[in-house]
Amino acid sequence: MAETASSHLQTASIYIPVTATDTLHLKRFSINKQGPPVLLVHGSIENGRIFYSKSGKGFAPFLAQQGYDVFVADLRGRGKSKPSISGDSDFGLTHTLEEDFPAFISKIKELKGDVPQFWGAHSWGGVLMLAYLARPTVPVKVQAMAFFASKRRISIWSPKKFFMIDVMWNWVAKTAVAVTGALPAEKLKMGSDRETRLTHRQTNDWVVKKPWLHWHDKFDYAAALQQMEVPPTLYLAGAKDNVLGNPVDVEKLLLETGSEQAAFRVLGKANGHLHDYDHIDILTHKDAVRDHFPMVVKWFRKFGQVQLTEEKQSHSREAT
Repeated sequence: MAETASSHLQTASIYIPVTATDTLHLKRFSINKQGPPVLLVHGSIENGRIFYSKSGKGFAPFLAQQGYDVFVADLRGRGKSKPSISGDSDFGLTHTLEEDFPAFISKIKELKGDVPQFWGAHSWGGVLMLAYLARPTVPVKVQAMAFFASKRRISIWSPKKFFMIDVMWNWVAKTAVAVTGALPAEKLKMGSDRETRLTHRQTNDWVVKKPWLHWHDKFDYAAALQQMEVPPTLYLAGAKDNVLGNPVDVEKLLLETGSEQAAFRVLGKANGHLHDYDHIDILTHKDAVRDHFPMVVKWFRKFGQVQLTEEKQSHSREAT
């Protein structure tokens, strides 16, 4: 476990064997290692870098500076998880839910104990988190969640949607998968990382079909979520996110879960925000730290207690 520190912010790369050949990467950010744990999961054709930059900026470092102990997942084959996805990779979302999520949760429990966690996600990562909670393999206590631009289905139609989804995600991506055995999203300039053939097919199945069912045994995720107490969830959507996290579809995911403790917010100038955010800069914009990231901290603190960082405690003592 390699560890570095910068301005009191400690980072560590944790590697978790999940099969005989696959190792998962979990990036840890902390100032206060006794703080409440937060698990962050990226979306499709992405990796964990959506939550942090090389210079130590982003949502994960921001949460660490607020006293949280933050764990950013690289799903199998993405980011620093090894090996990288190739045409021979045969895993999909079933493996994500039944093997990867339990491995991440178990590692956090090993490091922190069986304490309540906070969860956060970008885009498809929120769908995976909800699906896992509907049918957990390893039990986990989640106090609250925050999703950025998370939708399950794309119901809106526009010329941009036609190009991005019907042309690129369906026709071009399926052709690339047929030729290479995997989706080279980074080479096609569709995203920052690759996807396997099975992941692409299973994701597409959930995006296209209205019933939210397991691919094999037809388990109904929406019905299960509606019958359970879903952790309080904050759904954030960018006002300029016209396709991949359109506010209409983000709100539909909220309604599909039947959550009684949920909030929905469109991040745009019309609602008093600094910018009209899109699908990516909802997390990467330099102004997010003073615009809407504090909303997430407020949401987490509403449903759980946070220990102040040593730095904040010091400032508090000086003030008194």
